[in-house]
Amino acid sequence: MGSTRLPGKVLTNIGGKPLLSHTVGRLAMMRNRAEIVVATSTASENDSIQTWCADKEVAVFRGDELDVLDRYYQCATAFSFDNIVRLTADNPFTDIEELDRLIDFHVDGAYDYTHAFGQLPVGVGAEIFTFEALALSHRDGHLPHQREHVNEYFTDHPRHFRIAELPIPEAKRAPGLRLTVDTYEDWERADNLVKLASQEWLGTEEAIRLCSYSA
Repeated sequence: MGSTRLPGKVLTNIGGKPLLSHTVGRLAMMRNRAEIVVATSTASENDSIQTWCADKEVAVFRGDELDVLDRYYQCATAFSFDNIVRLTADNPFTDIEELDRLIDFHVDGAYDYTHAFGQLPVGVGAEIFTFEALALSHRDGHLPHQREHVNEYFTDHPRHFRIAELPIPEAKRAPGLRLTVDTYEDWERADNLVKLASQEWLGTEEAIRLCSYSA
């Protein structure tokens, strides 16, 4: 809720419902079974997130505001997770089909860290890592950017981990398209896309088509 570029963005309405509702709601379409936890901070401004989670019966964990790596580690420990999928709450258009493929790819390949970034539109991909990889990052990652961004110890020390990138279908490749929500312009784009979507949950291919048309 403390975003400086778009204050209160996590609960800002997009197409008539809070951004967080989009992020969490579409996870119900997952083929893989997963426990959903909203991992927010203990800052008082995020009390409204906990209230929203309680109202929607979504599990919530509260940890350090700035040390996000510790927040993830403590959350994963509290819930006894073996693998952790990381989605950020400013991404209302996570591609669930690719998320399921990502999980399968990660588990089948016995990787430590697997991601679907770099080819999909920004804000549509996801990442998954083992608890052991997270624990190693938590123990040895001491630089400020490694504590603020959960995945950066992995990318800083690739030789320590088995890392893989999910292959993405050609029709969904649009790395220059922003479908995350970080600024007012991002919010405006997302709000328009939801209103123009042909179905409740906007798909990646349709988002690409709509943005290409509006350009």
